[in-house]
Amino acid sequence: MENSKDFETQYVDPEDVNLPEGTFLVKLARKAVENYLVNGVVIEPPEDTPIKLYRLGASFVTILKRVDDEKLDLRGCIGYVKPVEPLVSNVIHAAIAAATEDPRFTPLRHEELDEVIFEVSILSKMEKLADEPELRVKSIYIGRDGLMIEYGFYHGILLPEVPVEYCWDNETFLAETCLKAGMEPDCWLNKKVKVYRYRTKTFKELAPKGDVIERKLREEYEKTCKHML
Repeated sequence: MENSKDFETQYVDPEDVNLPEGTFLVKLARKAVENYLVNGVVIEPPEDTPIKLYRLGASFVTILKRVDDEKLDLRGCIGYVKPVEPLVSNVIHAAIAAATEDPRFTPLRHEELDEVIFEVSILSKMEKLADEPELRVKSIYIGRDGLMIEYGFYHGILLPEVPVEYCWDNETFLAETCLKAGMEPDCWLNKKVKVYRYRTKTFKELAPKGDVIERKLREEYEKTCKHML
């Protein structure tokens, strides 16, 4: 049995989270946003929270709005890369931030909740890649890895689902992460620029308030991006 000391030191790796726990987190993200939009309240973790989710963890919450039967547009995405609080609390905070603080979008309105899909990505710890550019390229596996780039005040992160959705190769993924950091697309060739990879598990509603699945990103990539393989 885990105790409070365990919660302060143990980390939730994505591989530790199963589908029922991922489903719980996706439904919690929606509930947190709904309560915040209606009541202005940041909810506490529910009493039925799986005990594992009280361990430290990092997450991103993505909100997508359906345009038609095939297309989803981004409506908000914010998250955290360092495990500074329990995963269950982190998802609550990331969800509210994605709905109300993403500078690319106006805050989500309560009336939109029936039109949007929630997606929760649980992050592993960051792993610094080699300084040599050729080794950086070879170290990335599309469908498994996300990337983060740091250089001084510059910082950018892209989730593993992004290169899958756009059918990028490894070099394009690196270049786009440089752009996300506000740098030139070839910044990853500079050995002074730090490049990190990380893994996720991503759980997503199939429809607003609908069933939740675990996304199989590599399978999606191999199916939709055959020309890249």
